[in-house]
Amino acid sequence: MKTLIKNAYSLSRLLGGNSDVEVVVNVVVEGDKIVSITEHIPAGQFDPVIDASGLFLSPGLVDPQVHFREPGMEYKEDIESGSKAAVQGGFTQVISMPNTSPTADNPDVIALMVNRSKTVNICKVHPTGSLSKGLAGKQMTDFAALKEAGAVAITDDGKGVQDEALFKEALAKAAELNLPVLDHSEDESLSNGGCIHAGEIAAKYKVKGIDPASESVHVERGCLLSEQTGAHYHVLHVSTKASIDAVRAAKQKGIRVTVEVSPHHLLLCDEDIPLRADNTLNANWKMNPPLRSRSDMKACQQALLDGTIDAIATDHAPHSPEEKAQHIESAPFGIIGLETAFPLIYSHFVKTGRLSLADGIDLMSMKAGALFNIQCGRLVEGSLADLCLFDLGNQFVVTEDFFASKSRNSPFIGEALYGQTILTMMNGNIVYQAD
Repeated sequence: MKTLIKNAYSLSRLLGGNSDVEVVVNVVVEGDKIVSITEHIPAGQFDPVIDASGLFLSPGLVDPQVHFREPGMEYKEDIESGSKAAVQGGFTQVISMPNTSPTADNPDVIALMVNRSKTVNICKVHPTGSLSKGLAGKQMTDFAALKEAGAVAITDDGKGVQDEALFKEALAKAAELNLPVLDHSEDESLSNGGCIHAGEIAAKYKVKGIDPASESVHVERGCLLSEQTGAHYHVLHVSTKASIDAVRAAKQKGIRVTVEVSPHHLLLCDEDIPLRADNTLNANWKMNPPLRSRSDMKACQQALLDGTIDAIATDHAPHSPEEKAQHIESAPFGIIGLETAFPLIYSHFVKTGRLSLADGIDLMSMKAGALFNIQCGRLVEGSLADLCLFDLGNQFVVTEDFFASKSRNSPFIGEALYGQTILTMMNGNIVYQAD
């Protein structure tokens, strides 16, 4: 039987056109494909019929960086719960990081993740393989074997690669295999075990700060080594003006460098970290890289608006409430972000007129997928039925009960936003539908 989505509105560009004109369309899905997109409601028998009047039709989103914790840390998240969080946020594909336990440094762990994703069949989870064995930064993994098992990129995300010679060798090898290298840019001799940005807030509350140069020196290194090796070097979760300046300069030289930014680095800075009842800083605002200075935040915004940024990534990093209840110096780094990413970008950038809706969707779909040679982001006849419906007109409030993730470590609880996901379809199957 065919599914009919009727009376949705979308943008011509997202439907394969050349403009951002708004159009009302009716979409017929059969099997895993879109078989027709028409302005008039088609005749025939359909089951189900989804009335999307007033809802915005978008391609399924793609997240370049998530942590689904499986195998080994399923109490924080697993592939099933992470996939549910993804589709609640409108994401039909995600790129998962290798800092699992055991580490995704061998084909068996990669295959496990690929197979679990297929079994769960909610969201397409594309694993990455670790650059070094055990993320120890000492010995390079077998990139070819990881790629054969299903890895779409190489990264030691969660840790910066401290050994420059190893990193250069990894870039050269990855270039041979046409695999991007994703860099958690952190010089640990400069981050020095800190927990938040090294600024006035760290000084005021007497916590160890993280020097912003700890990121930018590694970004500068990566851009240089990318030029030397020809590798695709991708900067994960950029957070500082100096890093952005390095990427912008590299792009102007034609170096194969791409960069992503996360909603929290676009919208929050260290001055925004609230206090708990005990007058200590709230660890739900602790992530790595940390919330930077207000000027760094504004530089991230400018990079988004001027086209320097290639994709938006959540860096979805769930932790248990007990872990995040610790003092900010002891609590783990990371926040969740899949369910709130699109609403945050829509509410703060699109609805305010700073970013076009089509550009916002592209940064979270077609352009994000292109980093990994994933073709997506356009809804045309014959394409896979990966799509979602967003309610752009009605406001909702993010509550602790809002999340599908096992975790609740979000700094955006309590925010009133627009852009809630109403329905997500992956491979023609409805995988999320709001109550």
